[in-house]
Amino acid sequence: MEENFDNFKISKQLHYAIEDLGFKKPTQIQEDAFSVIRSGRDVVGTAQTGTGKTFAYMLPLLEGLKFSKQDNPRILILVPTRELVGQLVENIQGYAKYMSVRVTGVFGGVNINPQKEAVAQGLDILVGTPGRLNDLILSRTIQLKSIKHFVVDEVDVMLDLGFRHQLTNILDMLPQRRQNILFSATMTDDVSELIDSFFTAPERITVALSGEPLENIEQVSYAVPNFYTKANLLIHLLKKTEFKKVLIFVSNKKSVERLQKELVANGVRELDVIHSNKTQNYRLNAIKYFEEGKTRILIATDVMARGVDLDQVSHAINFDVPSFPENYMHRIGRTGRAGQEGHSLLLYTPKEQEAKEGIEQLMKTTLPIMELPEEIEIATRLAPEERPEIKEANNPNKPSETKGASFHEKKEKNQKTNQGGSYRREIAKKYKKPKTRGDKNYNRRNKK
Repeated sequence: MEENFDNFKISKQLHYAIEDLGFKKPTQIQEDAFSVIRSGRDVVGTAQTGTGKTFAYMLPLLEGLKFSKQDNPRILILVPTRELVGQLVENIQGYAKYMSVRVTGVFGGVNINPQKEAVAQGLDILVGTPGRLNDLILSRTIQLKSIKHFVVDEVDVMLDLGFRHQLTNILDMLPQRRQNILFSATMTDDVSELIDSFFTAPERITVALSGEPLENIEQVSYAVPNFYTKANLLIHLLKKTEFKKVLIFVSNKKSVERLQKELVANGVRELDVIHSNKTQNYRLNAIKYFEEGKTRILIATDVMARGVDLDQVSHAINFDVPSFPENYMHRIGRTGRAGQEGHSLLLYTPKEQEAKEGIEQLMKTTLPIMELPEEIEIATRLAPEERPEIKEANNPNKPSETKGASFHEKKEKNQKTNQGGSYRREIAKKYKKPKTRGDKNYNRRNKK
């Protein structure tokens, strides 16, 4: 029998919401996760973007959430970025459209007082970033004593952003009797350590991470020598008409800014960028304008783009090769959605060759290598991280192994080290270790 939401044991209110949202058939992770989460066991899920993991954990949690007038939240969901907080709150409100569920989102970068007021009104589900949630806990605005279900989404990104300390603090303050649910794109050592420390015999669910490329996504690669040659190739490609809605992934925010500057200087317009140094309003507007087609090109870091829903992307361009092969699968999953044709391009330098091979090993296929167009200029200019290290023999910060002709040893008086003060040394030398504190006569009589 074909699986559909009618086979799920859920309330009529949730069925009505599913109909309004237009969901016809559950995804694989939604099928696998529903009964496990409803059982109350700890769950660790691994799934790539676009598999419906948010609904996979929210559907069983909402089914088990009964009406209550208590002020403290019963479900806590942590996500790494502000954009994900807003998106998740909106999604939950859609899922719980016909239920009496109070949901609030909190995140940093904005005035905390309105969020304090919203939390004080009472809520059932709290969605937030670790930093702001810690602030609210320290100010005694919110208490976690009623938390029954704790969800950490995109935990690998959260740890990459440096939220480990805040995350462990929150975990230590949660009630012992709770259900833990964790979703991560990549299972790094840090993620595994977190699971081992705080989870109890978790059920593991892995879906759509086998590395099998989507059939409707055309994947190609270009071998280029350096950053600015990549930029020259990108400028050439972006001027083609078939590049209608382009999402460009770059490894870090400095490279994002450098690439934007290079593209604009060479006449590429209709573009925007998102990274962690941009303000919340700037980032939200950048995503909004890209979705609405007001900008054709969006340059983003992995962290900022993770989890944000973007539709109708014609090309996903990997300007840098991701460190983890699984992240490549998440990147290309932005294009070719809903059965549409998608295109993925990977630009790699000799230093990134090994990372590219890791991707090919994961996918069990080889990415076709395209020839560089003849008109592409091979840049001699290098990015700061590509420049060779210059060894300066006379630089005091970079001492040379061989000493120059002008080298001389320090004078004896300049070779002295701090011994803790002359008075203390002289007393210790004269009296040795005192046998009674403060009795100078006794010490003087018994000195050797």
